[in-house]
Amino acid sequence: MSVEQNKENARRFVEEIFNRGNIGIMDELVAPNFVEHEELPPGIPSGREGASQLFGMLRNAFPDFKATLVHLIAEGDKVVIHMTWTGTQKGEFMGMPPSGKRMTIPVIDILRFDEGQVTEHWGLMDSMGMMQQLGATPSPQ
Repeated sequence: MSVEQNKENARRFVEEIFNRGNIGIMDELVAPNFVEHEELPPGIPSGREGASQLFGMLRNAFPDFKATLVHLIAEGDKVVIHMTWTGTQKGEFMGMPPSGKRMTIPVIDILRFDEGQVTEHWGLMDSMGMMQQLGATPSPQ
């Protein structure tokens, strides 16, 4: 697949899975042998099934979840996605009861593609900022 096709599949991944909550498309966009390099929350298995569970958990906790693309950069078989995540916590999230609070955090993901499917993921997100905004962790004075 070309770099442009990989970028389009990354856009589609963000739009379908994050923004529409279409977890059913995982089998099409994510390879069965998918490898997750980011540390996952406790109880979430690695691999494609774990990714599905994680996205489902996010959508349940933040029904208005939105990922806004800031930058989409590709070279070879990798696509870097810089986005902003927003959402209001209306469901349980990692053991925390619904807070009704809104979060906005920066996220950077690197996806490796093979034959149009994501085969590996590396990611960085402002987890501490998210927990502070949700009231689970004290904010710095």
